[in-house]
Amino acid sequence: MKQYRIAIAGFRHAHIFDLYERVKKHPRFALAATCEEDVANSLLPARKIRPDFTSFDEMLAKVPCDAVALGGCYGDRGALALKVLRAGRHVIADKPLCTSLDELEAIEKAVWDTGRKVGLMLDMRDQANLRTLRDIIEAGEIGTVQTISAAGQHPLLHGTRPDWYFEPGKHGGTINDIAVHIADFAPWLAGSAIDAVVAARAWNAKASFASHFKDCAQFMFRLSSGAGVIGDVSYLAPDACGYTTPDYWRITVHGTKGTASTSWNSQGVSVATDHDREPRIVAAAAGRPGGYLEDFLAELDGTQKPDSVHTAAVLSASRWALETQAAAS
Repeated sequence: MKQYRIAIAGFRHAHIFDLYERVKKHPRFALAATCEEDVANSLLPARKIRPDFTSFDEMLAKVPCDAVALGGCYGDRGALALKVLRAGRHVIADKPLCTSLDELEAIEKAVWDTGRKVGLMLDMRDQANLRTLRDIIEAGEIGTVQTISAAGQHPLLHGTRPDWYFEPGKHGGTINDIAVHIADFAPWLAGSAIDAVVAARAWNAKASFASHFKDCAQFMFRLSSGAGVIGDVSYLAPDACGYTTPDYWRITVHGTKGTASTSWNSQGVSVATDHDREPRIVAAAAGRPGGYLEDFLAELDGTQKPDSVHTAAVLSASRWALETQAAAS
């Protein structure tokens, strides 16, 4: 079977190293080259990795590859994605794909014009508890989904997070950064597309050192089924234990026959139907680590499934995240 060559450009956020390691080990992928234009301010020195190129344009011109992965500052990704697509290569990126609706529309046009594919590291779908939650919903245990509440609060970690997060024009908004996951997994859970942004708000609180950085954000979607989604993606989780609290990525789904709830750190999924005297815990089935990359591979092969992270799903989640960000501004 065909092996695909992927070049990786930008190592400014730790997420990209998940893709980097998976590509190196995957039998169907080969690491074609690495590029970082600002090595000193990247995460490469700490990992003792020396990039093959320090010029993106030079790498794109000289390296034969099928796809380019993007892991640089959020505000830089849209322009780079366009260059890659117009050069006839596929794109896979850490989220978010870009930071403006104008960039997204240009990317959509480039996809249409070139037929190239776009992948995104939307790895929430790969998490064991979330996959089990979806299985419970699809089995009809809680009836038809009516509401989804998603608490994706993160720690701010000022001083630990890269400095570019707090530079104007580099981050692109808290909703676009984090809620793109919810824009992706809410329709996947409910089996219903997002129909509208009902409300959105963002404001500055904890990040008082950067008044332009709106670290608190909440929003509401309406799905085409009529169901509602409420999200909170604020940077208010406590710094020292923010990723380990019981409420990190807490997701609760209410249906017409019951409710199911889980979180990133939960031991399984809590389910209570109209006939249960008390909630019961359903043990998590197997997760799918690296599923986003397998979905990208399937689309390159032309064997993607309708419910996978494929180009149309990536562009849709990106658009709703950006629409919601705009509504909150």
